[in-house]
Order: sequence, then C-alpha cells, then structure tokens
Amino acid sequence: MHMNRRTLAALAAGTALLLAGCTGTGGSTKAADAKAPDDPSKVTGTITVLTQRTDLVQDGTMKRYAAAFNKVYPKVKVEFQALTNYETEVKIRMNTENYGDVLMIPGVIKKSDYPKFFASLGTGTELSKKYRFTGFTTVGGKVYGQSPIGVMPGFVYNKRVWKQAGVTRWPTTPAEFIADLRAIRTRTAATPYYTNYAAQWPLTSWTFVNGSVHCDPQATTKLAEGDPWAAGADLRVGDTMLYDIVHDGLAENDPTTTNWEASKAQLAKGKIATQWLGTWAVVQFQDAAKKAGVDPDDIGFMPFPAQTDGKFCAVVGPDYNQAVNIHSAHKAAARAWIDWFTDKSGYDRDNLAISPLKGASLPAVLQPYEDAGVKLIELDDTAGARVKLIDSASEVGINAPDYRQKLVDLARGARSGTLDGFLDDLGGKWTAAEKTAGTS
Repeated sequence: MHMNRRTLAALAAGTALLLAGCTGTGGSTKAADAKAPDDPSKVTGTITVLTQRTDLVQDGTMKRYAAAFNKVYPKVKVEFQALTNYETEVKIRMNTENYGDVLMIPGVIKKSDYPKFFASLGTGTELSKKYRFTGFTTVGGKVYGQSPIGVMPGFVYNKRVWKQAGVTRWPTTPAEFIADLRAIRTRTAATPYYTNYAAQWPLTSWTFVNGSVHCDPQATTKLAEGDPWAAGADLRVGDTMLYDIVHDGLAENDPTTTNWEASKAQLAKGKIATQWLGTWAVVQFQDAAKKAGVDPDDIGFMPFPAQTDGKFCAVVGPDYNQAVNIHSAHKAAARAWIDWFTDKSGYDRDNLAISPLKGASLPAVLQPYEDAGVKLIELDDTAGARVKLIDSASEVGINAPDYRQKLVDLARGARSGTLDGFLDDLGGKWTAAEKTAGTS
C-alpha cells in the first residue's frame, strides 16, 4: 500500500499513543540545530533515510534520487530503509536514539515534543518566506520538519464514465453530487462510488473535508473549540454525504470485500466511477491505467461539492514532513538531503503533487482547478496539537477508520440506529473531552 502521511498518521492516531513512554530520547538538547551547509564539497558522512515509500525503494527510484544528490554532495552516502508499517515501527525505534538520520515525523508525536526528537531547521520567520506549510512543524518559533510535497483532498474520478452519465460539470452541492452518482448508476455499468471499506485507511480521508466545505482557514481551530458534528459543520456535511451515498445504494454491494490495489485498475477501466482520496493518488491511478492499456487522461480530480461566494475551495496541506534526528552524527548531510529533496529532486513533479516552494505552479493535473478558479487555502494549525489531545480523550478517533466504518455499517443496515443519533453521540463525546483535555 502506497499511503501518504495523512492516512498513515490516521492509523497511528487510533492507538491514542503520543509517545509518552519515549523517555530514552526525550531529554536531549545536544546539537539541537541542523544548519544548512554552505559548501557541498565539505559535507561528508553516511546517512540513513527512513521512508514509507517501499515501492520507490524496491523499484530503484530512491536510488536514482540519491545518485542525482551525489552529483551535488559527492561525499555523502545515502542509505534507505523502507518500512511497510512505518508509524508502528518508527514509534518503537524512537524509544532509542537509533531512528535514522532523516525520517518523516510520525503522526503520533505531540507537536510540543518535536524539539525533543528533531533538530531545528531554522526559524519559522525565515523559512516561511520560501516554503509553504512551515507552521505545521513550528514550535517556539523554530521549524522542525519540511514536507517535500503538498497534498489536497478530493475525488479521483473517471471522466469518461461521468461524461457517459451525462454529467459534464462538477456538482456544487452534496445533493447534486448524489444526483450525479444516481445518473452513473442508471446510465453506466460502473459502481458510482467505492468506499475502500476493507482497507480502512481510505475512510480517514473524509476528515479532510474539514475546511473545504466553508472555505475556512480556521477550521482546525473550530475543531478545538466546538462540535465538529453540529448542524452545518464541515464534518457533519461530509459524513452525511458519505452516509447518503451508501444508504442510497450508490457504493459497492459488499464493502467488507473491497480491495484497494484492485480498485485502481477498476477505476481506470471505468468499472468504478469515483473515490474520495487526494492528489497524491492521481499518479497511482494513472499508472494503473497505463498498465491496463486504457487512457490515463481519463483520470480526473474534483473538489468537494460545496461553494463559498460561488467558488469551490480546496485545502492544501503538507504530506509527511521530513526531519533530522536530533541524535544524528551527520546533521549537515541530513539537512542537505532534506533541502535538496525538497528543492531539486523533482519528487513533487514525479508525483503530480503540489510543490512546497512558494510561487511554484500547480501540476498539470490540477489545471482544471485553475480554470475553474478553485480557491486553495491552508489551515491554521495553531490548535492542531490540542485537537489531537481532544481526540485522544474523547476516544472518537477523528483520524482513525473505526467511526466511519460504523457510519458505513449504519448506512447499509448492518448496524442499528439513526444518522442524527450517531453523529450527535460523536459530538457529545468530543465536546465533553474539550473540557478536560490539556493544551500541549
């Protein structure tokens, strides 16, 4: 499974473990900065880079990146360790000092603990001039991680199937979206929507409707201060739409038998019409189309069906953030890798992703977004740490698959209850936890 930061972090978040037991590394402040080197010829050492991209290590892609890096930094040797169950394995390793030289910041780590585990990359004031998303890893004015790509939630869909159903423009409301799926069911042989229920983690993507529905950069703050499932709130809108899709028979017949890998080719061939995922998935579905001998240009991407002031809105955020292990003996080499991989590797273009460099153009697959004037926003993550604490205390699992599996079960009649009762119960647990959860 080639999962992105958000889905992996979501699985880990469900454990409600915030590395409280990681005392082996928590007290260190030695050499707490990883400064960008001035002279590439003087940077030396062997560095280990931990990655969840097992596919790119196995097919030699990461090795090719390292070879290009060595043309600039010839005295640095880059070794990769690809971890299939990244969050779980790294969480265990972080009880020691041996968790690579460069790693993606696991989702289970409290933001306030970043300085205990990672070397600073510089000040937020300085780095934010060049990069997007620095606020997501800024603690005490210093930045501790940088994502090489930006990601955006949305619907990966087969344009040919939607056109066959007579739908030629993006739906602007949940009701229109449901109506379009009904047209697909009536006029084509495709499954209108695919939940990927059995894989579990794709269901967590529905949390990332937050911010898009009302085009609100303060959507994360509102999670920390109110009821995410109040009437009209972003998550209630998204979860209600998912419920309606399943309840109206617009998803696969048996969600328990879905298959994530197989779904890529099925969507590419037009057997599936739509999935809610993210920009990171587009290249994987296009590759599946090529392997299946069908047109990769059939793969499209559309925003959540909601508009503010007549415009669609989409939230852009970081994928996994790369960081330097505070215990690394080769911090200059590790920092050199992060900077080069972010600025020069082309990883963003190779994955049809959004560049973290300010002012960079959008990938070609998002040209329709530019044409339609979709507004791209970044969420203020100031309250992000508190949201994690509330989520843990409430045991809701806002970024875990469990509650949406229950939602799907409710919608398909495999669980008793009502939608309003289900969502109101989530809201009750959440708001109760807001009164007891800490602030760090």
